[in-house]
Amino acid sequence: MFYYLYTLWGQENVLFNLFRYITFRTTGALLTALIISFVSGPYLIRWLKSQQGDGQPIRDDGPASHLLTKQGTPTMGGSLILFALTLSTLLWANLANGYVWVVLLLTLGFGCIGAFDDYLKLKKRNSKGLSGKKKLLIQILLSALATFAVMKLGDSTLATSTSIPFFKNILINLGWLYIPFGVFVVVGSSNAVNLTDGLDGLAIGPVMIVSACFVLISYLVGNHVFANYLQIAFVPGAGELAIFAGALIGAGLGFLWYNAPPAMVFMGDTGSLAAGAALGMVSVITKHEFILAIVGGLFVMEAVSVILQVGYFKFTGGKRIFLMAPIHHHFEKKGWSEPTIVFRFWIITIVLALLGLSTLKLR
Repeated sequence: MFYYLYTLWGQENVLFNLFRYITFRTTGALLTALIISFVSGPYLIRWLKSQQGDGQPIRDDGPASHLLTKQGTPTMGGSLILFALTLSTLLWANLANGYVWVVLLLTLGFGCIGAFDDYLKLKKRNSKGLSGKKKLLIQILLSALATFAVMKLGDSTLATSTSIPFFKNILINLGWLYIPFGVFVVVGSSNAVNLTDGLDGLAIGPVMIVSACFVLISYLVGNHVFANYLQIAFVPGAGELAIFAGALIGAGLGFLWYNAPPAMVFMGDTGSLAAGAALGMVSVITKHEFILAIVGGLFVMEAVSVILQVGYFKFTGGKRIFLMAPIHHHFEKKGWSEPTIVFRFWIITIVLALLGLSTLKLR
């Protein structure tokens, strides 16, 4: 919305000319989402408490301490993130940019899946909501539609290609196979973030760190001068995604204010599925899907720990690799305190983020 102030009066007024710059609008989106989260957070939490009664159902097979420390905490706090993210993006992004709408609508779509899942858990009063098969089917459908839309919005060759870290200007054109590839990235990212969301502040911290990386990546990829200098794929229009990613950081910071231990509200599938899908689709549009696997390595580690645990359990007839999966619960079982796990996992994400960003130059 504010971008149109530049198109209307930017040539005549220096103040309105500021809305031309992606860097200015990204900062504005971040701060706006943060303020919206701060202001609306208490009202939302009070409403969620009034509606949910005993709060989010706690896993019976989870750490015993959770039954004492987390009982009664409301869930679906991800709706706060989605509200702040959506409003801030609509205010600061160029709404004529198709990529912005694809990412925003996909994020809201995954948020609706998560909200319905959270609703069913509350209604049934157990930790099992929407069946895994139904959830996965809807996720695949939404991701396929979004990937197809991205292919139509971009250059015919670039839109179906992916870049390889550490190599200059090397793109692998997957053709129509890019749709299942994009689906794998988005669905995998969404569910990996969802698996990470098990401790207060554990998921939202890495989400913000990865988002910060993609603020930079989106800006560089969407700028012909910088893309040419770094010898990375130039994607016209992708720079506007920096505003979306900036808004996600601001919304995440505001949510973290209420999710910091001891949490006043849980993100729920409403937020974790949506945030993961958002990061996955931004990586698809910017052609940095493999970079997402690096900077979001913590999410990959959490997902792999579950895959290994389930596979090994079935193969050996009941044996386990970890004391409990996802892996953050393994460390809880070993006696690590919740803040220790959260802060150390944040540190791991920061290191991986720096490693991932270094690939932009080391080519």
